[in-house]
Amino acid sequence: MAKHSSASSFPIQKRWSLMILLCIALSTAIAFFIGASFRACNSRDYSEKNNFNSPIHSFDSQSSAAEKEEDPLSFMKSKLVLLVSHELSLSGGPLLLMELAFLLRAASTRVVWITNQKPTERDEVIYSLEQRMMDRSMQVLSAKEQEAVDTALKADLVILNTAVAGKWLDAVLQENVPRVLPKVLWWIHEMRGHYFKLEYVKHLPFVAGAMIDSHTTADYWKNRTHERLGIKMPETYVVHLGNSKDLMEVAEDSVARRVLREHIRELLGVRKDDLLFAIINSVSRGKGQDLFLKAFNEALQLSQERKLKVPRMHAVIVGSDMSAQTKFETELRNFVADKKIQDSVHFVNKTLNVAPYLASIDVLVQNSQARGECFGRITIEAMAFQLPVLGTAAGGTTEIVVNGTTGWLHPPGKEGVTPLAENIIRLATDIETRRTMGRKGYSRVKEMFLEHHMSRRISLVLKEVLQKAKRG
Repeated sequence: MAKHSSASSFPIQKRWSLMILLCIALSTAIAFFIGASFRACNSRDYSEKNNFNSPIHSFDSQSSAAEKEEDPLSFMKSKLVLLVSHELSLSGGPLLLMELAFLLRAASTRVVWITNQKPTERDEVIYSLEQRMMDRSMQVLSAKEQEAVDTALKADLVILNTAVAGKWLDAVLQENVPRVLPKVLWWIHEMRGHYFKLEYVKHLPFVAGAMIDSHTTADYWKNRTHERLGIKMPETYVVHLGNSKDLMEVAEDSVARRVLREHIRELLGVRKDDLLFAIINSVSRGKGQDLFLKAFNEALQLSQERKLKVPRMHAVIVGSDMSAQTKFETELRNFVADKKIQDSVHFVNKTLNVAPYLASIDVLVQNSQARGECFGRITIEAMAFQLPVLGTAAGGTTEIVVNGTTGWLHPPGKEGVTPLAENIIRLATDIETRRTMGRKGYSRVKEMFLEHHMSRRISLVLKEVLQKAKRG
């Protein structure tokens, strides 16, 4: 269980309910590694506005009952797939690649993992994650040994994860790069401009395909690579993420949700009728926790000025790092102290197992800044728990949240603080709107963002890339 703190920290005692919580939460924790959480493709057509790049493909979201029951990745049986990650950590990119690895292993694919950048000293997180992979009969290789080169040459498919992983090609494969590129699928998650460096992506035009998590991100990469680097994107496939069966089982189990809700609220020291607005992301300026706290503080002031009768409101920041507080997190805590809202703001240590917190809160705030999230999986996870979402009108969030139906969108940046504050007030004062948005969000997840939706989409991508690899 993650650690909690507020301005006035409190002890966390072991209780009998913790055992129940751990039993229920176990499957959810596993889901973040085994479940196909990265699977669901948007059904909308993507218009080809420019002719300087290859088309961006999107697949229809309808699937038959037979497709849901049958493993669409069964054709990958006995094939050799090399996965190359720029790092191995608890961040989104590496974990998504691990989930894909476990899906492939479930289809009896031979999977080999390489981490390009590893610390010289033993890292417990890396050790634990590598052990999980080896427990599932995956082979873990050193990134720079000859065996890595040999595996790349004989593999049926090579998947590079994130733009930064492109550095591995020249550093390790060297003169063998041209032989490997025709069977590379490049999975890109980044939305920040500093990733557009030729040293990272100079081989991008020559790979079999690129897979990107949202249409917004695909469009961004398409234009930026052309305008800034003078290169074109390869054939590009947009594949939205999706919720695993394990997460959906918890979300749809009313007893599990109630136990988790009661326990987490007890740990946080909040009452059952209090309203919890949470942001669940790694604590960093790009995720917008500072602007969320400003909006939350403004909402508290508006509530007092307007003499509104609302339940007591709390802000929950899940994604903190209690052991190594950054300058940014120190700023957040100082802001809370300066505004004297310590009793209403709670910091929770970063965790893989977000289901208990989704069960315990009332509204998710997805406040990623600038270009927003590439996709933002936490958004569809929250919608599975029938939570309304207050998100920035940027990035993949705009492809998930239907403004005014499953939540409300506000502008990124400082200009979004007051609109977010007003949206907090609107939901705090209207329980029926919260419930209606939550139900509609859940329906949208069931329609578009489940495991079986993405299983079929990812299989279509891999089939096309494998065919190109054979021709190459």
